[in-house]
Amino acid sequence: MTETIKANDPKNREEFLDFIAKKADRPRHELANDPLVFINDLPKTTLSGLDQDELLALAKTNSEAIHVDFKTVPVAKLSETLENFLHEKDIHSLMLPTFADEKWQEYGILDWRNALDLDKLYFWDAKRGRDNLVDADQSDAAIGFADYLLAESGTITAATVKEQGRGFHFLPTHYLAIIPKSKILPRMRQAIDRYDEAMKTGKLKTSNINFISGPSNSGDIEMVLIVGVHGPLDMTYVVVEDL
Repeated sequence: MTETIKANDPKNREEFLDFIAKKADRPRHELANDPLVFINDLPKTTLSGLDQDELLALAKTNSEAIHVDFKTVPVAKLSETLENFLHEKDIHSLMLPTFADEKWQEYGILDWRNALDLDKLYFWDAKRGRDNLVDADQSDAAIGFADYLLAESGTITAATVKEQGRGFHFLPTHYLAIIPKSKILPRMRQAIDRYDEAMKTGKLKTSNINFISGPSNSGDIEMVLIVGVHGPLDMTYVVVEDL
């Protein structure tokens, strides 16, 4: 009988890496024994002099350049903005994360979430395993929370957690990410540093971190750009100003 391989099982991971090292005829490589050494400070200093208003303006410009619908709203207008999104996209089935009520209340949208009246309302639930992927694939849209927005590239980041798995971001037809203005960072280096600190202190446990730069683009066919070929057809970033 074939043994089922469980995702994120440390035993499976170690056996796999040992197998690769044996086939490559070399010892296992450990990053701790060969740390990254930067040749200059540009990763940290590029755009570091910008304040949050300047980062917001840059993030908007670079996000729109990669076909993102970029919105900036005060927290009091967030529920209205989300409702308009559902109406404009003609959403009948929606996937939401399962973060605690406190997170929704922080954004002023707990009542909005509780009052949703759609044909299908799905919640990403780690206990449901791969059934979440079926629900996400059948969802007209997903509305979730991003960790950071990178001004330099218009990229949002979202660590995979039990409340919001990786398929959450890529399978629904439309996608909206909510980001506090305070979480706009200059570029990838600052986000990596924060994730690294969170994992070292135990505040974050994750199997991967998603860096999402708008909807997918493909120019494979006669160099004609097609947006949204793989994953959601479109993406909306909603920056909340006064959290």
